[in-house]
Amino acid sequence: MRKKSIKKPARKFREDVDEILEFIERTTRKTKAGGHLSDTDESWCHDLAIVRVYLEFEKFMLNCLVARINIDPTTFSERKNCKFPKDMSAEVCEYLICGDGYFNFKGRDGLIKKIREVVPADHWLTEIVGDKDYTATLDKLSALRNFAAHESAVSKKKALAAIHRKQIKHIDKERILSSGAWLKKQDRLDTICADLKTMAQKIEDQAPY
Repeated sequence: MRKKSIKKPARKFREDVDEILEFIERTTRKTKAGGHLSDTDESWCHDLAIVRVYLEFEKFMLNCLVARINIDPTTFSERKNCKFPKDMSAEVCEYLICGDGYFNFKGRDGLIKKIREVVPADHWLTEIVGDKDYTATLDKLSALRNFAAHESAVSKKKALAAIHRKQIKHIDKERILSSGAWLKKQDRLDTICADLKTMAQKIEDQAPY
């Protein structure tokens, strides 16, 4: 079968993020033009945007790991103590990663742990995703997505911790109405997306296939 690519999903991820940002630009343009998009509507749009960005990033990372196992399952075989052949289908590779469930990771640290199951610790993919320059971005992406999806007290506390880069002891004293309400100000969504696109570009540049 044809070998899977990491370069292709990296390009696709950047294109998908651009589409999400274009969606936000189209909807908020109505407000700037004196339209009827309310403050709440704009917050909801940004809630949707961060969920979509997280979804596309999740798919991007999964595709990278599928491609790696497809081409070189050595590290994965060592981690699982079972020798797997090269050139397994994408469906089989995905099943090996996700089992009967779906691809999921708990924040930046959880993602790096998933990556290290598939590639050596000193692999370029681990180094790029684990770069400290992206720590805050990945923490915000995960926490704000969870807050947008669940709006629980726990998800709010974790969102605040990611935003302020510290543990929040007194949640009632910290104000954040929603992920979207925070993201729509000061180009915060754009900043997160720009960092993720830069990461994706570095992955594409490093990937040999």
